[in-house]
Amino acid sequence: MPLSPDQQAEIEAQRAAPGQTLRTVAPGLEEHLYTAYPVLDHGFVRVVDYMGDDAAICQAARVSYGKGTKSVQNDEGLIRYLMRHWHSTPFEMCEIKLHVKLPVFVARQWIRHRTANVNEYSARYSILDREFYIPAPENVAAQSAINNQGRGDLLEGEAAARVLEVLKGDATRCYDHYQELIDADGIGLARELARMNLPANVYTQWYWKVDLHNLFHFLRLRADSHAQYEIRVYAEEICRIVADWVPFAYKAFEDYRLGAVSLSAQMLDCLRRMLKGEEVTQETSGLSAREWREFRQMLDDGAG
Repeated sequence: MPLSPDQQAEIEAQRAAPGQTLRTVAPGLEEHLYTAYPVLDHGFVRVVDYMGDDAAICQAARVSYGKGTKSVQNDEGLIRYLMRHWHSTPFEMCEIKLHVKLPVFVARQWIRHRTANVNEYSARYSILDREFYIPAPENVAAQSAINNQGRGDLLEGEAAARVLEVLKGDATRCYDHYQELIDADGIGLARELARMNLPANVYTQWYWKVDLHNLFHFLRLRADSHAQYEIRVYAEEICRIVADWVPFAYKAFEDYRLGAVSLSAQMLDCLRRMLKGEEVTQETSGLSAREWREFRQMLDDGAG
C-alpha cells in the first residue's frame, strides 16, 4: 500500500483542521495537498507544503530589476522573459516540499541533485517494509549497444521471464534474511548492520524540499525522454503538479527548457549552412562522430 495507516491518519487529521492564513496561496496546488499520487508499483509523490506562486516570481523580479521590467506588460510575459534569458533568482522565491516513496536505486540517482533539503527514512531506527520494485515486462530491456548508461531492445519470452524471476526471488530471499537477522528472539543483529543485505530495489521514503529554479533543473534532466524510466515517471508526476502550482512559469519552462535543445557553436554553424542550402556532412561539419549523431537526432526529433 502506498501510504501507511499512520501516514493516512496524519493526513486525515490535517485535512479535518484547516487553518486560516494571510500568506499567498496557489489554488491549483491547494487541490494537490496531501494527496499521494501513485508511481511505479509501490511508490508515490505527494505535496506536503509550498511557498509562493507565479506572482511571487514577478514580485521578486520587479524588486531586483526595477525599471528594467517596466516594458513587460503582464506577469506571464515577464516570467517568459526571465526564463528565456536564464534569470534564476526570481524562481528561487518559490519552494515546494514533497513526500516521495521510491526504490533505493532511484533515490541514489535522484540525490545527485544536491540543491535540495532531504530527510530520508532511517533504516537504522526503523524496519523497512517488504516492498520491492519489480519492473513491468514492457520495461525489461537489454543493455543499449550505443549508450553505456541506457537501455536497448526489450527482452521477451524466456529471457524476460527469467529476469523477473531472479529479481523477485532475490528480493524475497534478501528480505527473509533481513528479518532473520534483526529478529530480537533470534540473532538480534543491529538494524544498521542488517540493512546492508537489502537489495537496491527495496523502497525508501524521504521529504524533499527544493526551490523552483532547482526543481526546474531536476525536471529538465529527469523528465526528458532519454532519462531512465524509473526516475522519469516520478519527474512526470511532479511536472503535472507544478503545472497547476505555477502555470505561467511551467509553460515557460516547457517552451524554453523541456521542449528546447542547446546547440554548440559548431552545431549552430552547421544549421546556418543547411538553411542556406549547403550540404553538410559529418566530415565537413567540424563535429565528432558522436556530436554529429546527436545533432542529427535533434533535427530528426524536431522534424518529427
